[in-house]
Amino acid sequence: MTEMVVRYHHRPALPGEVDAALVEMPSDDLTYPTGLLLLAHHGAEPAGCAGLRWQPGWAELTRVYVRPPHRGAGGGAALLAAAEDRARAVGADRIRLDTRDDLVEARALYARHGYVEIPAYSRGPYAEHWFEKRLR
Repeated sequence: MTEMVVRYHHRPALPGEVDAALVEMPSDDLTYPTGLLLLAHHGAEPAGCAGLRWQPGWAELTRVYVRPPHRGAGGGAALLAAAEDRARAVGADRIRLDTRDDLVEARALYARHGYVEIPAYSRGPYAEHWFEKRLR
């Protein structure tokens, strides 16, 4: 979350700002039965994560993150594939997500893996682009 705050504001995070962002955008629902948090490891080191929130018939992808030392090695693609497999396994027919305008790398990753921009389906304060991928 620290990197997200820094990138959004184009400056170092202020004291308490990351904690406030976590309160504003909680992830408590990324556990059974409302969701899932996938963790990626490189050896014993945590390398990234991706979350899924279950919706009726579909899944929302969130919190896709690869730590800087592991970027460019296919971790983002591996996390997307694992998330898609998990969504299919629970019967979801599509995955949707929203992202910010400044997260250019994330938008490129989604497009490379078959996600297409769609009209807004959410109204989050940082949602500026919406994507969907059909799973069937």
